Amino acid sequence: MVEASRDGAGGSTPTRADGTDHSGPATTAARLGGRAASALRERLHRVRAFGGLAVQAGLAAALSWLVVHEVLHISQPVFAPISAVSTLAASVGQRLRRTVELIIGVTVGVLIGDLLLVFIGTGWWQLALIVVLAIVVALFLAGSAAVVIQAGATAVLICTLSPSVRDLEIPRFVDALVGGAVALLVTAVLLPLNPLRVLNRAARPALDLLSAQLDATAGALANRDAAPARVARDELRQNKDELKALVEATQGAREASTLSPLHWHERHGPVGRYAQAAEPIDRAMRNSGTLIRRAVSLIEDGEPVPEPMPRAVADLAETVRLLKRQFAAGDEPKRAREQAMRAVCAAGDAYREGVGFSGAVVVAQVRTTVSDLLVATGVDQEDANQAVRRAFGELRPPNHAGR
Repeated sequence: MVEASRDGAGGSTPTRADGTDHSGPATTAARLGGRAASALRERLHRVRAFGGLAVQAGLAAALSWLVVHEVLHISQPVFAPISAVSTLAASVGQRLRRTVELIIGVTVGVLIGDLLLVFIGTGWWQLALIVVLAIVVALFLAGSAAVVIQAGATAVLICTLSPSVRDLEIPRFVDALVGGAVALLVTAVLLPLNPLRVLNRAARPALDLLSAQLDATAGALANRDAAPARVARDELRQNKDELKALVEATQGAREASTLSPLHWHERHGPVGRYAQAAEPIDRAMRNSGTLIRRAVSLIEDGEPVPEPMPRAVADLAETVRLLKRQFAAGDEPKRAREQAMRAVCAAGDAYREGVGFSGAVVVAQVRTTVSDLLVATGVDQEDANQAVRRAFGELRPPNHAGR
């Protein structure tokens, strides 16, 4: 027996009752072609997103080699370019810290390696002991992976190369110092990141995810169909990557606007405002998750859905979209604040028309999420709470709550 099943593109493909796909060669080829095109787009997007890092790394490697070889006259400046690339490979926002970690790790490795070589000599067991002690000391002093790796690697170099290469310690330390310093010079002065662009690129997925799921929930409430709200609930739960990228981007934007003279003026302007929004946006996503979960319960339990309730959630989604656009443009997010007030007003109307148990939670979460988004726009928390109370209106008991 053959049945028709829907494929991912919306067309039908023949399958047997046991679920075996018997689509023809043309359908299979089209599906494979679609996957290949999607994979190609993803890879091109990755190249565009991180292509600037490749240029920065190449320039930093070349400059660090020139400084060590031509200016300091170290004959084999291998580790300066490695240190420069290692610094740039750190997450945006962690590069200054990575440079310090490089220097600490190399210093520990040099000191432990030199000290023990004097007393115990060289050999396989001496190498093992030196590496163990270098890593233990690095863990005690800092504990980060970068410091541990540098301490262990430097200890290996000192132990294995010192018998054949004289005065290795100072060049190794200088290489780390020059490589890290040149990497910071490249990122701060020669090829600085645009902090606003870094933030936009990272915030867009998180804000798009939030607005899309709020829109889906508004539609689910309007149609009293729980299925789209369930999907929205599950989608919003998978937000760890988006939030992590946003937090890292705020660190990178602060670092770029602190290190780069070109962007000093932005520290207290759009970049500063945007960078401070990560935490309240995180809270807004968590509170929106609660809102969506209660919307599912509301529909499944057959509670009343006042007409303003879906509008309040839709206004909340529009607030997020406006926030994204105004942040991206570097504008004061006044329109986003106004839209947020519309969402609160609609939530207040829905409450006074009459809501059930889960409906009251949805209304409360609209208020809380709006407060979070107002803080994300730069409003003080207490001022945001007061503005929400004023916009919500009277808190008299609903006319027919729980019916």
